[in-house]
Amino acid sequence: MGREANCLCEWNGEMVRVKALVEPPELILRGEIRRRLPFSEMSQVRADGAALRFKFGGDAVALKLGAPTAEKWAKAILTPPPSLAKKLGVSAESTAWVIGTIDDPALGTALGEARTASRKGADLIVARVNTAAELARAFKAAAMETSAGVPIWIVYRKGAGHAIGEADVRSAGIAAGIVDVKVASVSPQLTALKFVRRRNPKTL
Repeated sequence: MGREANCLCEWNGEMVRVKALVEPPELILRGEIRRRLPFSEMSQVRADGAALRFKFGGDAVALKLGAPTAEKWAKAILTPPPSLAKKLGVSAESTAWVIGTIDDPALGTALGEARTASRKGADLIVARVNTAAELARAFKAAAMETSAGVPIWIVYRKGAGHAIGEADVRSAGIAAGIVDVKVASVSPQLTALKFVRRRNPKTL
């Protein structure tokens, strides 16, 4: 889910206060400076005592995070992110049932690593939806499989201004008797929530 901290930021010698968030594949700064810094454009990333230091373009940047946090953030930024297939739990041994149209290249590539199934025998379901109606149809279509323990990923557009958002997807899942357990960024345009059967419906 990322990391965040309120801290001092030294940008080319100018000190400002920011809220910093590590949200792979970028570092986000909000407050007196508002920037989105892709990891791929950051260089000389290192923990220097209590500070996380790096270069961004020609600028020298330091975040005063404290020693333990600076070490963790440097490692997070320098560690290659897992592939989308790995985040979704897709492998050559997986059998995926796809609901809807896969209209995103990254998602298509990730699902290309799995065997596909029309329904029977799937150990993973991926539903690409844009509207509340499509969301409801996906949960209804997969009801038998999710009741049997097959997980389902609901993939939808991220950000505001779309027909459905995270709260809508989560509420629809709960109404269908399943709960979300994981989130994954699919692409700059898409995000996904993973749902599984409730272990004890009476307690939720």
